[in-house]
Amino acid sequence: MTEKKNRSMIQRRLIPTYIFLIIVSLISVFPFYWMISAATNTSFEVASGKITIGTHLIENFQNLLANYDLWRAMGNSFLYAIVQTVLAILICSLAGYGFELYHDKGKDLVFSILLLAMMIPAVATMIPLFKLLSSAKLLNSVWGFILPSISTPFLIMMFRQNSRNFPIDTMEAARIDGLNEFQIFYRMYMPMMKATYAAAGVITFMNAWNAYLWPKVIMTMPEAQTMPMLIANMSSGYTTDYGMLMVGVLFCSVPTMIVFFVLQKQFAEGITGAVK
Repeated sequence: MTEKKNRSMIQRRLIPTYIFLIIVSLISVFPFYWMISAATNTSFEVASGKITIGTHLIENFQNLLANYDLWRAMGNSFLYAIVQTVLAILICSLAGYGFELYHDKGKDLVFSILLLAMMIPAVATMIPLFKLLSSAKLLNSVWGFILPSISTPFLIMMFRQNSRNFPIDTMEAARIDGLNEFQIFYRMYMPMMKATYAAAGVITFMNAWNAYLWPKVIMTMPEAQTMPMLIANMSSGYTTDYGMLMVGVLFCSVPTMIVFFVLQKQFAEGITGAVK
């Protein structure tokens, strides 16, 4: 009886916590629901405050296809995001691996400079980067998009921090067995750091997919625009079709949501520095 009373008391004490969590969850989910609702209503209905599901989703989607090149923008965003993600996690993992497992004063100095680079606002470097890439004839290209973000101090620091959990004894045993440094990195380091790669991949993909300011600067042709640029163009006229706009926002949001939900477990493990 005593145990049952204690359990019931604990459950009663947790009721306010559960109520608070339910309210916070509903508040967090509401913007996504409103986006879906707005995508199914006309612009007038959205502007008048209607939040129930409507019947104009197909109409809004057809208007979007008729007025904007949705599939080209989606293809550009996927291309830029995937290429940047693959190259960034490869380069940053190599750098983090080297900084952590091969110490000397010179490398520690370089790493300190990288950390100082995190304090420089990205906006301050855009004009020099634009002039540099323009002289290299990389405007409106995938390389012009990804080169400024192909190696970031944050990802390097993340890989270096998580590399501290990499067993040094295993690496020394591999050297005795005849593996060179790149074989150790490819055959041992990468499989053991899957969680970190997943976390870095999610962060890089979401940043690349949602990037707006730099693509707006470097992509001067309509054929090279990304999804965030397309959505910005949809709301830059004298009148805005909110139903059509929300269909575009829905298409822009779904890929990052899928990536995050598929890799959320590995993302959490990678952020906490898990090594398997």
